[in-house]
Amino acid sequence: MGLLRRKLAAQKRRPGQEGSIGDLLSVGICILAMVTVMTYFMDCVRLVNKKTEMGQLARNYVLRMETVGFLTGADEELLRRELEAQGILDVSLEGTTRSPVGYGARIRLRITGKVDGKYELEETRVSTAKH
Repeated sequence: MGLLRRKLAAQKRRPGQEGSIGDLLSVGICILAMVTVMTYFMDCVRLVNKKTEMGQLARNYVLRMETVGFLTGADEELLRRELEAQGILDVSLEGTTRSPVGYGARIRLRITGKVDGKYELEETRVSTAKH
């Protein structure tokens, strides 16, 4: 037992001994790197969540479009408000079917917008009119 205590005492470093700040610095750098990676990951998860929300809205509005045959003005305004409520700004519906089409004709809903003013999201849904 005494031999074990002497070995442990020999391995302990004294304050101010060379190398003690290096150990602390490497731990600090590792913690900083982990926090940076976690922050980046959380931002990516947030963007994926926004894209999923946009996809769900697009699906709902394509179902509405199927019954009418096109995106009505009232539905377009409501869609824009819902997207802006989710934080998706600069919404464009360019390429969307906005005039009535016949039964079985193809309809298209294309939504583009920006999150935080720099990340561009796009969602396109295609179906057929069933009115």
